[in-house]
Parts: sequence; C-alpha cells; structure tokens
Amino acid sequence: MTGAYPEPPPYGAPQPQGQQPPPPPVSPYGPPVDSGYPPPGQQMPPQAQYGPPPGQYGPPQYGPPPGSYPPPPYVAGAPAQKGNRGVVIALSVVGVLGLLCVAGVVAAFYFVGKEREGGPSQASGEISGVIDYRLTHPDWLEREHLADGEKPEYRMVPAAGGRHFGNWQRCLGDVYSAPVVEGRAVHSLEHGAVWITYQPSLAKSDVDKLAGKVRNNDFMLMSPYDGQPSPISLQAWGYQLPLDKADDPRVDQFIKKYRETASLEPGTPCSNGLAD
Repeated sequence: MTGAYPEPPPYGAPQPQGQQPPPPPVSPYGPPVDSGYPPPGQQMPPQAQYGPPPGQYGPPQYGPPPGSYPPPPYVAGAPAQKGNRGVVIALSVVGVLGLLCVAGVVAAFYFVGKEREGGPSQASGEISGVIDYRLTHPDWLEREHLADGEKPEYRMVPAAGGRHFGNWQRCLGDVYSAPVVEGRAVHSLEHGAVWITYQPSLAKSDVDKLAGKVRNNDFMLMSPYDGQPSPISLQAWGYQLPLDKADDPRVDQFIKKYRETASLEPGTPCSNGLAD
C-alpha cells in the first residue's frame, strides 16, 4: 500500500539522527557468505608470512662456533700437537732401534779385534790358554804332503798343523803307549782329530784320566811325546792348549769345541789309518 510505510533510505546512506538503521534485507538463500574482504572503510588485516622461522634456517656459517677460541698460530719448534703423537712415537722407536744396531755392530768389531789380538772373547766361546795359530801364524799350517822318508819341520811343539805324510795315524779313540810318527798324527788333525800328548814322566793317574777321555771316542788319539814343554798338551788343526793337570776342566772344553769341527777335510774318517 502506497504511503503506509515510508520508503527506506538506500543502504549505506546516512541515517537521520535519533533513528536506527533498518536491518539488512534477509536473503531467501540463507545468511550472507563472508567474502574475506573488510567492510567499506576498513583495511585488510595482515596475512600470514611463509618461510623459515626467524633464526632457524639460512645459509651455513663457516668457522668456529660463536664463543670458541681461535686455533693457535703455528710456531716453529713448538711441541707436536696431540694428533701427531703416533708419528712421534714411531720416530722414537726407529731411533732407539737404530742406536741398538749401531751398538751391536760396535760390540761385534770389538770382540773380533780382541780375538785376533789373542785376548778373551766371550762371543767366540774362547777357551782360556788356547793358542790359535790360524790367526797368529797361518803360514805355519801348510798342507803339503811329504814323501815317506822326508823329515818335516814344525815350529810348534808338538805340531798342531803343517806339512805331513800321506798316511795318517788311526784316530778311532786309540791310546798309544809309545810315541807315534808326528807327520802322521798331523794328518789325523787335518781330518778333524784331537791329539792328546803328555810327557813320559806324567803320573800314571793323570795318564789314566786322559786315556778315559780318549778310548771309544772317534777322532781322538793319545800318545807320549818326548821334549814337549808342558806336562800335557792338546792339539787340533791350528789350535793348541798346554796344561799341567789331567783334571783341568779345559780338557773337556777343548775336545767338545774342536773335535771334528777343526777339520779341513770334513767327512774324512779316521779309520784305515796306520796303527803302529
């Protein structure tokens, strides 16, 4: 009906004072949908910012972590750091081994020199009192064979090497009660025998002791010898040991060391020699 109700002012127009604006028209399709835009005259609220939280991500930072100490500067001659300990230990071990090798070489030369001088040498197991003609007079130890009837001359008494006859004295543990031909006994020494000689005036008890060390032992022979300077004398090729008593422990030491080992013809037997 015209004039029953006044015509409402347009939406958004200023309203007369003392009057409330009429409610917005109701849509038959339901309440209005929020478009996300602010009403006229208001600003858009701030939007969410995408990206890493402040202080968590960013380009990698190189160098020591904040607050740590910088590495010490290199100084020539400074002690090795902990990481070089293995190298230092290895170099120390090599140095010690080198010193030990040098000491061993020096000791070897020392003992060899003492042995050539005729002094004691524990390294070679030298027996006290042994005369080593191989070192002192190798020219006395000629190996030439003599014809029967020739008379060999020796510079040591009894002979411990030198020119000799082609036949040797049997040395299968033989104990001769009379002197033997010296040139034959020297040939036995060349085969590796030990020849024990004694003055004819030696006490029978000492003779028996020596005989007990000779009998039934290959590469051994024993006989009296007129004119030798010591009561007892032991000979191997190039070696000699003068003694006074048969119970001297060096008798066994000499036999053990030089019997067969002093041979210049290893493997040559003492059998088939002359026994007269």
